[in-house]
Amino acid sequence: MTVNLSKFDLLSSVRKLTREKWVLGGTILAGKMIGLGLVVMAMMTIPGLFGTASHAAVAAKADTSALEKSILTSSTNTMNAINTVWTLVAAFLVFAMQAGFVMLEVGFARKRETVNVLMECIFDTCLCGILFYAIGYAFMFSYGNAFIGFHWFFLQGTPDAYLTTGVPVIAHWIFQYAFADTCSTVVSGAMIGRTGFRGDILYSIGVTGFIYPIIGHWAWGPDGWLALMGSKGNFFESLGQGFRDFAGSTVVHTIGGMASLAGAVVLGPRIGRVFARDGGGMPAGHNLPMAAVGGFILWFGWYGFNPGSTLSAMDVQGIGRVATNTTLAACGGGFTAMMAALWWGSTKGKFDLGFTINGFLAGLVAITCPCYWVDPLGATILGGVAGFVVFGGVKLLEYLRIDDPIGAVPVHGLAGIWGTLSLGLFACGKFGITGPYGPDNSAANLVKGVFYGGDFSVLKAQAIGTFTIAIAVFVVTWSMMKLIMLLPHPWKLRVEAHGETGPGGLDVFDHGAAAYDLEDADVVAA
Repeated sequence: MTVNLSKFDLLSSVRKLTREKWVLGGTILAGKMIGLGLVVMAMMTIPGLFGTASHAAVAAKADTSALEKSILTSSTNTMNAINTVWTLVAAFLVFAMQAGFVMLEVGFARKRETVNVLMECIFDTCLCGILFYAIGYAFMFSYGNAFIGFHWFFLQGTPDAYLTTGVPVIAHWIFQYAFADTCSTVVSGAMIGRTGFRGDILYSIGVTGFIYPIIGHWAWGPDGWLALMGSKGNFFESLGQGFRDFAGSTVVHTIGGMASLAGAVVLGPRIGRVFARDGGGMPAGHNLPMAAVGGFILWFGWYGFNPGSTLSAMDVQGIGRVATNTTLAACGGGFTAMMAALWWGSTKGKFDLGFTINGFLAGLVAITCPCYWVDPLGATILGGVAGFVVFGGVKLLEYLRIDDPIGAVPVHGLAGIWGTLSLGLFACGKFGITGPYGPDNSAANLVKGVFYGGDFSVLKAQAIGTFTIAIAVFVVTWSMMKLIMLLPHPWKLRVEAHGETGPGGLDVFDHGAAAYDLEDADVVAA
């Protein structure tokens, strides 16, 4: 009996163990099947998310006529979701720079100009959106001829994606709108304190709606003459190089800086402004903490400005390199501008905050063009040179008796020119072009500057592009400002003398409000 019970217990144990093995085996099998199903699902969905070439090829085979139509309308067969999200995030960062601009300009301005600066920047942002939607984007980024685009007005008739980026035109529009808004805001900086608000409306229409997008088309348009320069059948074919401006040292900043210079020259200085050669100097900004915070906000926004210009989250090495170069150039510019002011400034032996802020901004402007093609050492050096450029530029304007309250011309105009030229010197020869699925660093696309063993062809192309644009912008903007200056009040470019010097200054005269208590004697005097 005992033996039989033992055999029964043994048989039960074996059966129990067998059931457990089956359950375990079934669980493992089920897990593997679920995992396999997830892998298959990923294989089906991820190509659609990233817009891979194989996915595009399938679509092309399915509908050849659709592909031909896509090519003719400068579109692509796939949308790239991750690149689109990256472009939009970058656009939001660039747009946030408007907060930095208003704080910087207000901080460097006088108290009586505060509300006017805020109102001008807010108005320019609103006006720029409408004009860039209606005509600006069409002039700049659509096909036309070598000088202007003439399709896609009011964003009508656009393809799904912009060129071969895989980014929808509507997303590309908002990214480029943020750039256009940056340019229009720069222009107001050198004209603070004596520009009538109605005159501001008129010149803003001219700069934002026509000057920036049309001249910008030369360099960034799909058929712009500078963009195609050096290629077969186009301008200066023998040069073999086109004009390069990765994120806008010239297209955004030099255009804004030279338009600022034209406005400052036409307006003349603020009443009571005494220049250094006459025994005076630049009036101190009324709120340097605000200017410093505004500068840091601009620096932060530049991480959308430069890395975002890849339009590709897939170019991970390029994004990282651009962000690092942007940082180092800003550090170099801030350091050298501070040292220049310490050695040669009007407050010799003192560490000047204003020059240091404008120094790192000049470094940011300078690196904006070459950020994709230089290495970190080159970025640091060219940013450092930009700090000296902005210091010398401020001194030059002071000597010429040109009133630029925030240093817009040296920071954006002169540093923009320097940064564009620096590509021909510091391009390290390791990097080519960015793309929707990653970089193309094939030998034909590499960019090499003089300091890295290259010839002078890149430098020549950069000089042709940046100086042509700078001169064209100054001449056209100066002519426009002169015409507005001839208009009767209140549409004249410069406000009436009593509006500039009366109690509360432009703030009260044009806007009926003051940022500070008018009973404060210091405010009235400032």
